[in-house]
Amino acid sequence: MAEHEPSIGKSNDWNTPKSYFGAGAIDLVFDLDVASPGLDKCWVPARCCFTIKEDGLKQPWTGLIWCNPPFGGRFGHIPWLIKFLDHANGIAVVRSYTSSSWFHDYVAPRGELLCFPRGKTKFVRPDGTVGKQPGHGVVLIGMGEVACTALRKSGLGFCAGRMQLPLDWRRRAA
Repeated sequence: MAEHEPSIGKSNDWNTPKSYFGAGAIDLVFDLDVASPGLDKCWVPARCCFTIKEDGLKQPWTGLIWCNPPFGGRFGHIPWLIKFLDHANGIAVVRSYTSSSWFHDYVAPRGELLCFPRGKTKFVRPDGTVGKQPGHGVVLIGMGEVACTALRKSGLGFCAGRMQLPLDWRRRAA
């Protein structure tokens, strides 16, 4: 089992590394972190947040948001991803499972900009220790001009914008 995969009796909380934020990375202050351990417990530059207690899925989202959804079960992040894509203003980080159905059903057709960070992102546990052997890479999804521009300028990795495909592209590919 890879280190960042959930295991029985272990927390599946993994916080985004500090290196993703600030000068030379994602140089933004977000209006809202929708799935936060708490502003006093993380370094996401956000004006306010929803913790597990507030349940960000049940709250209205406003402004530029940061979304590191609880990875949890295999499809547990999909409701977060749908709400993020509907909100269309911010940056989300999810596993880069590009062969999965959810990637092709949601991310590929709707994500405005995808940033694939170099190497595997070493997320941080709630106790501050770093996951040294991540089992998978991630993708940062940018929605809206501000978020997409920040990702392009971040230098975190390879960025690709959404391709404008004809409406019948699936039939042509078959």
